Amino acid sequence: MSMRTKLGQARGDGSAKHGVGHWKAQRITALALIPLLLWFVTSFIIMLPAPYIMVYEWMQSPFVVTMMVLLAISLFYHGYLGMQVVIEDYIHGEALKITLLLLTKFASVFMGTLAVISCLVICFK
Repeated sequence: MSMRTKLGQARGDGSAKHGVGHWKAQRITALALIPLLLWFVTSFIIMLPAPYIMVYEWMQSPFVVTMMVLLAISLFYHGYLGMQVVIEDYIHGEALKITLLLLTKFASVFMGTLAVISCLVICFK
C-alpha cells in the first residue's frame, strides 16, 4: 500500500535518495568542528597576550598547522552545506538559485583554499 497520491505516482515525484549523504556530511562536519573550535578558541585565548614572533613560531608547529587546515576545510565545507540547504529551500527562481549555488561554492572553495595556503605559507616560511 502506497501513501503517495495517484498524481505523485504518475509523475514519479518522491525522494531522489540524495538527501541522506548531504545530511550525513553536514552532521559529520558539525561533529568535527566541536573539538576543532574548542582547540582554536582555547589556543587563541592562550596566545592573545603573546608577542607576534611567539605566535608565528607556534603556528609553524606541524600539529598546529594540521589542526588549522582541518578547521578551515571543515568550517568552509560545513558552511557551504548549510548555505546550499538555505538557498535550495528559500530561493524559488531557478536562475537565481543556480547562480547563488555557484557563487556560494566558488566563495567557499576560494576562501577555504586561501586559508589552507595561508597556513602552509606560515608553516614553511
